[in-house]
Amino acid sequence: MTHHERDKRLHTTLAGIDMCTPVLAASGTFGFGEEFADFVDLSRLGGVMVKGTTLHPRRGNDGVRIAETPQGMLNCIGLENPGVDVFLQEILPRIRHYGMNVIVNISGGSVEDYAAVAERLNVPDVAALEINISCPNVKEGGIVFGTDPHAAASVVRAVRRTAQKPVIAKLSPNVTSITEMARAVEAAGADMISLINTLIGMRIDIETGKPVLGNRTGGLSGPAVKPVAVRMVYDVARAVRVPIIGMGGIASWEDAVEFFLAGASAVAVGTANFTDPAIMMKICDGLLHYMEEHDISHINEIVGAAHME
Repeated sequence: MTHHERDKRLHTTLAGIDMCTPVLAASGTFGFGEEFADFVDLSRLGGVMVKGTTLHPRRGNDGVRIAETPQGMLNCIGLENPGVDVFLQEILPRIRHYGMNVIVNISGGSVEDYAAVAERLNVPDVAALEINISCPNVKEGGIVFGTDPHAAASVVRAVRRTAQKPVIAKLSPNVTSITEMARAVEAAGADMISLINTLIGMRIDIETGKPVLGNRTGGLSGPAVKPVAVRMVYDVARAVRVPIIGMGGIASWEDAVEFFLAGASAVAVGTANFTDPAIMMKICDGLLHYMEEHDISHINEIVGAAHME
């Protein structure tokens, strides 16, 4: 059997987006996809969530931006990106030929920023938008959109009004109740929910006595966060009806299976791409092997299976 014949068992449609496999590249860890073309058959991915994109170009944070941690890493890139216009004029024409769903992760400092970026991305080669609500609201004294249900809902509503594409709300785990956030973005019109974004972490250099990262704190990702992510996906799957894209420390096909069982309809791989650029292909192959071993004819059969009491 060819890859694509075998992959029919992995084929899935979420919010009207055809995905040949339910394995996606998480935003910020995969560039714009083209950087990985030598290692990955991009057309075999469910999609590539490209680097966080903002209305204007951003330089990102000064100082050290990445630090390793036990079982993971911290990053405080600060949304460095060339801005939405450069993405549309230069990058999208280059990457559209790879035959992958291009999902653009968008960020903003105000509700208006998000809506403006979403409006510009109403172009044929963009499959969907992923809203990064883990951004500070510049107008409201820096409270993060993703930690307040009303703020999160207002961003999702504004994007949903202007976007002619499916809208994925990416949830921050740095909240008291992840289900409250999930219900808020679903009610505001999110077509899908992706979770989790990074946890907030820190490292201190014991020789200098100062924080290692230029921004002091950073987003913790990698295997260390996986149990938190699995729990949050499990809880959110019980609370909403929209499909879930699970992410957070997925580094093997076994990890991916856990997320499907918890209730995710697709998974996204982030940090693991840095240690093994071909990891997503191995995950697709591993899922097919697991399905053969367990006599599963389609991946959707195991989605949420952990909920059967």
